[in-house]
Amino acid sequence: METIKTLVLVGGISKNSLNQRLFNEIEKHYHGALAFTQFAIEKLPYYSQDIDNGTLPIVNEFKAVIKNSQAVLLITPEYNRSFPGVLKNALDWGSRPYEQNTWGGKPAAIMGASVGKLGTFAAQGQLRAVCSFLNMHVMNQPEFYGTAQTLLDETGLIDKALPFVQKYLDSFEQWVRQHISMVGSKQ
Repeated sequence: METIKTLVLVGGISKNSLNQRLFNEIEKHYHGALAFTQFAIEKLPYYSQDIDNGTLPIVNEFKAVIKNSQAVLLITPEYNRSFPGVLKNALDWGSRPYEQNTWGGKPAAIMGASVGKLGTFAAQGQLRAVCSFLNMHVMNQPEFYGTAQTLLDETGLIDKALPFVQKYLDSFEQWVRQHISMVGSKQ
C-alpha cells in the first residue's frame, strides 16, 4: 500500500499540550498508510503583509512542506470557543501572498481534545469554516471531538479509545484516497 504524505499541524504548543500528547500517541499506535510529518508552527513569525515577500526561510520551508504533502491533519485545542491563534497564523502563512494559496485542493481532517465536556466542538466548527475558504476539502464524517479523560491517561491513549482513533484515521485515509483518485481522473 502506497503511503500518503500527511502534514500534521498541532495547535497546542504548550509543553504539556493534550493535543500534542494525542498526536504522539497516534504516531505510536496508528496502523495505516498515512505517513505523518509534523511542522512546528510556533516557529513561524506573526503573519504580516509587510513580510510575505518570500524572503523568510522558515516560511519558505513551511510552504514547501505544504506543497509536498498530499493531505493535512489539523489537531486543535479549544480556547474561548475557537481555535488557537498560532494555528490561524500558520493557515494565513500557507495562503499568502494573495493568490498563492498552498492549501488549495488539499484533503484535510480536523480532530482535537480538551478537558471540557464538548471537546473541541466549537473550535473545529470555526476551523472548518477557515479551511473551506482556503479551498481545503475537509472530511465531514466521522467527527472527532474528544475529551481528554476519555482518550488519554498518564500512560498514553486509553485502550478503549484505540479503536475509535484507528477508525477515524482509516476514514481519513479513505477520504484522501478518494480525493486523489478524483483529482487524478480529471487530469
